[in-house]
Amino acid sequence: MEFEGRKRIKMHFDIAPLVDIVFLLLIFFLLTSQFIKQPGMKIELPKAKYARPQDKMDIVVAITKKEDMFLNGVSVTMEELPFRLWEMLENNPRKIVIIKADKGVKLQPVVTVMDIAKRCRAEGVTVSTKLKSEKK
Repeated sequence: MEFEGRKRIKMHFDIAPLVDIVFLLLIFFLLTSQFIKQPGMKIELPKAKYARPQDKMDIVVAITKKEDMFLNGVSVTMEELPFRLWEMLENNPRKIVIIKADKGVKLQPVVTVMDIAKRCRAEGVTVSTKLKSEKK
């Protein structure tokens, strides 16, 4: 007597759509992570115990470790800084300049920017810092 065996059902799991979704997610995260970075300005601010938040109307002059300068995120040279700063201070009611200098930059470029800001009639010049975390 011969028994007929169970018929096996062959299942096939297609992973092509799953791979497509994974690649799309990978591309999405790679593209969105590029918008988070500021590739032109890498500044490590010095730390201070007491600091206040920056106002959106303030004019920011950033000085990188390589002494590259940025005025509100736009690259400027030391020669064109007074003209652009004067123009921005004329249109700004607060007339405050914040200097964000990398902690490794020498003092002379910072003093030069302070001098230029005062010459352009800035009412206040501040050096930006970040809060120092207190050790317990």
